[in-house]
Amino acid sequence: MTLAAAYTPGRFGLSFELFPPKTLQGDTNLMKHVAELVQFRPHLITCTYGAGGSTRHKTLDIVTRVRERFGCQVASHLTCVGSTVAELRAYLEEAKRRGIENIVALRGDPPKGQKQFQPVDGGLSYASQLVTLIRGSYPQFGIVVAGYPETHREAPSADVDLENLCHKVECGADVVVTQLFYNNDDFFRFRDRCASAGIRVPIVPGLLPVTDLAQIQRITSLCGATLPRSFIESLSAEADNSQGQFEVGVEFATRQTRQLIVAGVPGIHFYVLNKSQATTRVLRNVDIPQ
Repeated sequence: MTLAAAYTPGRFGLSFELFPPKTLQGDTNLMKHVAELVQFRPHLITCTYGAGGSTRHKTLDIVTRVRERFGCQVASHLTCVGSTVAELRAYLEEAKRRGIENIVALRGDPPKGQKQFQPVDGGLSYASQLVTLIRGSYPQFGIVVAGYPETHREAPSADVDLENLCHKVECGADVVVTQLFYNNDDFFRFRDRCASAGIRVPIVPGLLPVTDLAQIQRITSLCGATLPRSFIESLSAEADNSQGQFEVGVEFATRQTRQLIVAGVPGIHFYVLNKSQATTRVLRNVDIPQ
C-alpha cells in the first residue's frame, strides 16, 4: 500500500514516531515498546535522528529492524542540516537499498548555537528543495512533510507559513503531519486554511500524550505549541505525583483523540517518545476506525 493510499476515505492511517536511543538498553527497551504499539496495527512507524544528523545511520538501522521484525511500513526522517546534496543522495540510496518505503522530509532546526538555519556549501535551504530532490530522483519513496497549526516559529506570518506548506505539497509531498498541539480548534482552523489554499493531500494531526509537566513545558517552549491553562493547572495539581500527572495526560489525550476522530481526520500520528504506556492507554480508550 502506498503512503497516500493509507489515508484515503474508508481508511484510517495510524502512525508512531520514534527516536534513536543512546544506549544498548535503550535499544532493547524500544523494541519492547514497539511490540506493544504494533498491536494497534499502525500503517507507519517513523524514526527521527539526532541534531545535525548525528544518528542518521542508527535511524536507518532502527527502521530496518522495525520493518523486518514487525512487518510495518516505515519512514526515515531526513533533514537538510549539515548535508550536501551528494550526502543526501547517498542517504537516500542507502534507504532505497534497505527497502525503506518513505521519507519524512524536513529542513531541520538550526544546529545548537545558531539562531538561524544556514545550509552548508552544496546543501539545501528548504524542505521544499528536499522534497523536489526526492520526488525527482527517488520517486518510489512516499514523502511526509510537516505542517504547523500554530505557525512555524521562524515564519514571518501564518500566511507565509501556509504558502511554504503549499509549495512543499506542489513539489511532491504525499501527506502532511502536524506539529504537536493541545487545542483541537487550532488544528481545525489549520485544516480549513489548508483546504482553502488548495491543499488536497491528507492533513494528519500529530499528538503527544503528556506524562510529565516539566518535560512538556520544555518541549512546547522549543516548538512553539501552546498548553491550555486549565491543562497546566490540572497537571500542576499533581506536581508531586508522577502517576497522577500520567493519568491527567492520558485523560486529556483521550478526549483530544476522540474529538479528532469524530471530526473525520484521516489518521493520527503519535509522538510516543520511545515509550508505549500512554499512547497504548489512549488507543484502548477510543474506537480507532478500521
